[in-house]
Amino acid sequence: MKHIRFFSLNALLISIIVLSAGCQKVLDQQPYAAFTDESVFTSVDRAILALNGVYDAAQTGGPTLGGRGYPFGAATIQQGDNRGEDMVNLQAFYQITYQATYTPFSANNVAMWDNTYSMINRANIAIDGFKKAGADGILPAASAIQFEAECRFLRALGHHELLVHYARPFQDGAGAQLGVPYRDYAVKGGASLDRLQKEPRPKVSETYAKLLADIAFAEANLPVTNSAGPIRAQRSAAIALKQRVYLHMGDWANAIAAGNQLIPTTLNTANPSAIKSLIGNHNLMATPEGSFGFTGGNSISFENIFSIKNDPLDNGSVNGAPAAMYGSTDLLGRGLVCVSPIIWNNGGWLVDDRRRTNLYRNGGTAIGRAIMTTKYTDYQGRGDNTPIIRFAEVLLNQAEAEARTNAGVSPRAVDLLNMVRNRSLGNPTAQQYTVASFAAQIDLLQAIILERRIEFLAEGRRWPDIHRLAQDPIAALRPEGIPAKVGNGNVTGTTLAQYGIGVPVVLSQPAIPYSDFRFIWPIPGLEITTNPVLVQNPGY
Repeated sequence: MKHIRFFSLNALLISIIVLSAGCQKVLDQQPYAAFTDESVFTSVDRAILALNGVYDAAQTGGPTLGGRGYPFGAATIQQGDNRGEDMVNLQAFYQITYQATYTPFSANNVAMWDNTYSMINRANIAIDGFKKAGADGILPAASAIQFEAECRFLRALGHHELLVHYARPFQDGAGAQLGVPYRDYAVKGGASLDRLQKEPRPKVSETYAKLLADIAFAEANLPVTNSAGPIRAQRSAAIALKQRVYLHMGDWANAIAAGNQLIPTTLNTANPSAIKSLIGNHNLMATPEGSFGFTGGNSISFENIFSIKNDPLDNGSVNGAPAAMYGSTDLLGRGLVCVSPIIWNNGGWLVDDRRRTNLYRNGGTAIGRAIMTTKYTDYQGRGDNTPIIRFAEVLLNQAEAEARTNAGVSPRAVDLLNMVRNRSLGNPTAQQYTVASFAAQIDLLQAIILERRIEFLAEGRRWPDIHRLAQDPIAALRPEGIPAKVGNGNVTGTTLAQYGIGVPVVLSQPAIPYSDFRFIWPIPGLEITTNPVLVQNPGY
């Protein structure tokens, strides 16, 4: 299957999709051929194919490193993990990311920019088509608005991914730093390309404002549920993304308001899986491994609020799919990324926590043995879906926001934290937190952030947390810029002697301060060359 590639500034030919007959794509199991943006919206079926094309571009598109899962099929996980300290890159594959030696021409950094804006442009072309098809009576008005809402959800998700990689966090000057261009119009050449080439970088606050407007539209017009489940955007996904965005902005009140749309007032820390979301059909699974579909297959469970679909016919490939990159070599993975002793040896992660045994194993890697994740298990077909937002994140987002708005120790924040943590504990009755477990607000917040590191390990969420906390108003919560790490490829051996609670960790990859230009990625060089008003990030 081939796409006409949209290079973020340089492609003049843009279409929704060009497919060779006989291929099959994500969300669509019927082959189709050569639709242009002019012809694709002439029937309901073709309009649905166009929408599927936008989801496909979110999963794995082009033009750079096409087929490796940029932006959301796989790369959001691997880049998010390798920018942080809790996973270890073992060979050269993610070394540039891991060691922060990127340049404006580094392939992975260029690929994230190009492929995300490619997906955004497809969404914009589709939005124009859905509006016209609705006005012409080709699509029912309700379908046209819903399809537009799905595209605007993906557009907001894409722009937020760009913000956490290429811009300083919102809390650095309340959004006063340079953001990323918010592209809410279709680029098809001619005047639209001229507009693109004259578009300066807005402030971070301006990017967030447009992003929130897209989320508001999506929330108002997405269905509560759909037959496809979490691989298509539903209203709960828009609300959960809104909550995440407000957390990044340090807007605790609005983050809480968003969380309250999904989380019931009454919680059940003794049986967390019994609590259902107020919108959608989401709940924590009874076991940590259940969150990854071990009882339902292909990484889909009631805990998933939004996921990107992969399948054996269309995935991030042997060079990108999480099961390939993170999977043990003795299970037919490539063993290129393992768990770091930094998090594994942390005493705050209890020794009998079931996540240690049910989601990780002593596995083979490309250079020895290490602790490997089993969150992604389709080692041959590589069809594990990519978790983008889980109900566990909504609960921990809410716990943090609630804790921040209470000068003491918030009882509800403690309960929200226990909702996620308790299902993994060996003896939750004895081991769960109480208000008395924390001397002050800061202790509770640090426990919540540690729980995020444990719960979302190997899911790409560490870098977004490092990014948003880098200029936190509470200095004690700020990471040291890009944290110090275990040396690239240094986790090796057959005895796993580096792993164990309390075992000293050698940090041979130095921390990079927040003030260093390498904290954020460079804008791709070709983008700067072709857009004379687009300002490069300082230092590159």
